[in-house]
Amino acid sequence: MVGESLPELTDREDVLQPLLSASNSSSLHEALEFLIQASRDAVGRAELALRNILPTVLKLVESLHCASSREYLIPFLKLLRNLCAGEVANQNSFLEQNGIEIVLTVLRSAALASDPDFGIIRFSLQVLGNVSLAGAEHQQAIWLNLFPNEFFLLAGILSQETSDPLCMILYTCCDGRPVLATELCRDLGLPIVVRLIRTVASVGFREDWFKLLLSRLCLEDIHFPEVFFKLSEVNASENRGNTALGDNHFSSKQAFLLRIISEILNERIDEVRVPNDFASCVLEIFKRSLRIVDFATRGKSGLPTGTTSVDVMGYSLIILRDICAGDSVGDLKKDSVDAVDMLLSNELLDVLFSLLRDLELPSTIRKTLKDGENQELISRSSKLCPYKGFRRDLVAAIGNCAYRRKHAQDEIRQKNGILLLLQQCVTDDDNPYLREWGIWSVRNLLEGNAENQQAVADLQLQGTVDTPELTELRLKVEPVKLVILDCLKSNVTPWFLVVFGDGGSNKVSEKQVDVFSFGIVLWAILTGEEPYANMIMHYVAIIGGIVSNSKLFVILNGEN
Repeated sequence: MVGESLPELTDREDVLQPLLSASNSSSLHEALEFLIQASRDAVGRAELALRNILPTVLKLVESLHCASSREYLIPFLKLLRNLCAGEVANQNSFLEQNGIEIVLTVLRSAALASDPDFGIIRFSLQVLGNVSLAGAEHQQAIWLNLFPNEFFLLAGILSQETSDPLCMILYTCCDGRPVLATELCRDLGLPIVVRLIRTVASVGFREDWFKLLLSRLCLEDIHFPEVFFKLSEVNASENRGNTALGDNHFSSKQAFLLRIISEILNERIDEVRVPNDFASCVLEIFKRSLRIVDFATRGKSGLPTGTTSVDVMGYSLIILRDICAGDSVGDLKKDSVDAVDMLLSNELLDVLFSLLRDLELPSTIRKTLKDGENQELISRSSKLCPYKGFRRDLVAAIGNCAYRRKHAQDEIRQKNGILLLLQQCVTDDDNPYLREWGIWSVRNLLEGNAENQQAVADLQLQGTVDTPELTELRLKVEPVKLVILDCLKSNVTPWFLVVFGDGGSNKVSEKQVDVFSFGIVLWAILTGEEPYANMIMHYVAIIGGIVSNSKLFVILNGEN
């Protein structure tokens, strides 16, 4: 029976006997099915470790590789992978039986073939990945055998199913032994990281190992600048060590790296506190991208746009936004300078406000202005949003900087930024959730800052705005007088009264509740929004509407 299944092992039934006995099977096929299933749980692996099955499996893997028997090689690799999954006895036995050298031989053969066998490569890497989880000794042994040449070879294989387990091995080794992370980002190791990023950018990834690896190297450690600038498609030798490149060029792989880093930071915003060098590098990338991006064309989509320079700018801005959010909520040592303070000292707010002032007005405000006024303002605000959400991300970054940072709040006031932020508390077709981020930013700007609260209280109401839609329905907006400062101090929400009429002296009394309720319905129809929705800080929303001449009317709780 065995000879029919595996002719090359006809004279080696003594080697197969431990497997047949452990599975109580009469054929190798049945034995493999049973053992693979049994080794999937901890109890099964422990029992097989007591039977010392792993050395037998290693011998068979070596023999089958030499005989080029793929039919049985893959099942044996699966079994070997399962045996090494969290079972220390098997992991130690793997090391003692020269398992790394045996599996590495299989890997080389499959990777160097004219038609690489992705299945064999994948299962072989999974074996090594499970062994690497055993600890420092196993990680060091794997590293010595694969770094740098074998890692470089494997990093270039264009297959998602092989890049995922390779990332697992690299991450586990670097996370367990920090010195290896440093070695991976130096002269011999950096080409491995760059090649792997290029591969993943082309084939994608399913598991989180790639993100964990980048997080370990770029966010938790200081290697982001080297990795980023090595990814440039221009002459890498000219860029070595230069984190302030003067050329106007970015590569699509650099944009891809920034996108993944932005996702990681957003997902782990409460866990990761980034190095200041990382934050400084991203700010320089953002500033450099501003010199390249064409602000004369309005973006038709959000990120990614497919335009490399715009994607680099957008993702670097999002990273800056989340750095400010993450460091704002963290506990800081008294003698430390956090990333946000470092960014502020490097003129982050100047850059953000300069961009915000130069952008065209939000769509809601543009629609409400008369033609002559509109043309004049458009001529003064020449820059368009290069992607949908650009204005929102600018406002969000400013708002996060202001969160419980009085020196940042004061700097915004001194830069005449209060009115500009109030003008962002509106809806905008090109910037989803702009109003919500505007409200959040003004809330942070005013919290605990009496000077800023007074500056807002001193603002004067300039009037109301009637849109063409309201004029056609013969509706008019008339706000009730508000005492803003008292509301801010007492935390009482101010509210508007909406009055309907024909624009003349015939006005409907506010006591006619049924008409007022009808107005709420019309408001919902016209705006497509739910009354009271997303009004996180009522008084901030109203103040924003007054100053920007954009809040047609606000429906709030009328308990007062």
